[in-house]
Amino acid sequence: MVDAQKFSYKIIDSSLGMVDRMPYLPLTLSLNGQSLNAEGLLDTGASVNVLPYELGLQLGLIWDNETLSVVLAGNLARFEARAVVVDARVSSFPAVNLAFAWTQATNVPLILGQANFFFEFEVCFFRARSEFEVSPKKV
Repeated sequence: MVDAQKFSYKIIDSSLGMVDRMPYLPLTLSLNGQSLNAEGLLDTGASVNVLPYELGLQLGLIWDNETLSVVLAGNLARFEARAVVVDARVSSFPAVNLAFAWTQATNVPLILGQANFFFEFEVCFFRARSEFEVSPKKV
């Protein structure tokens, strides 16, 4: 991958005493002059990007103003979600618009899924080396 950036897997220590490494990507989210640093879980099995409720509030989103509903599946299926678009910057790469399902679920990670994170970025996972590479897709 040209212009790829390497990132290390993040060590996650669960309450069950298990330790594992997960591909969390640091990124900056921006909307209407508000920005925040966050970490998104790269999830190749997720159909969409998911924005946790608290992060949406920190970006200045107002739930009742977002009217386009999104239906989520799996563990998040029972929660309402709304479609929102947020600017995202990964490392020194140019900012991109990412579409998110902003969920009312609490205690969930920011998820970077197929639509549209993996449409915008190339990612190579190197589990044995506990790292991954990310680069913008070439147009």
